[in-house]
Amino acid sequence: MPAVIFPGPEGRLEGRFQPAPRPRAPVAMILHPHPQAGGTMNDRITQHLYKTFVNRGFATLRFNFRGVGRSQGSFDNGIGELSDAAAALDWVQSIHPEAQTTWIAGYSFGALIGMQLLMRRPEIRGFISIAPPANMYDFSFLAPCPASGIIVQGTADTVVTPNAVQKLVDKLRTQKHITIHHDEIPRANHFFEHETEDLMRSVDNYLDMRLSPDCPIK
Repeated sequence: MPAVIFPGPEGRLEGRFQPAPRPRAPVAMILHPHPQAGGTMNDRITQHLYKTFVNRGFATLRFNFRGVGRSQGSFDNGIGELSDAAAALDWVQSIHPEAQTTWIAGYSFGALIGMQLLMRRPEIRGFISIAPPANMYDFSFLAPCPASGIIVQGTADTVVTPNAVQKLVDKLRTQKHITIHHDEIPRANHFFEHETEDLMRSVDNYLDMRLSPDCPIK
């Protein structure tokens, strides 16, 4: 997985990028957890998501938000991090301008940034949000949510409460023209410490369904 440095709004951003194995392959970008809680692109779940998309032939990028690792700048309470994500997606698309489809996947704080990016970038056709912090941030910006996706939550999560995530799911499901899947992983805490296999099985089953040629969700 080649190390890459690309320009961001506050200087360089550090990432790992796997180019696509074929022309017109889809693009995926993976967003890591909260920088001030130790989140980096080398987070375990972030790496699992990265490998899942690489194995499916996507042009796949994970990167460090500003102030993390070798990425320049300093933490900006999500505002600057959203700009970082937009710049990162611009960079991938400059390499793969022919990509037909773009996916975004985020874990915790990364899920928040990913869903905000979703609102800005109509080319994003699918999302994976793992433990989106619906009890800490206002997700009312998803009005309306422009793409279908899956939200995965651990039932024993004490950081992001399952009840808050359920309310977010219920709200999104009132919308027409999108389909929101919601999986709860029994016994899993916020870090899915002993349930990583169950988490990734949920993600892979969803991608199998969505990437199937006869999937009704576009």
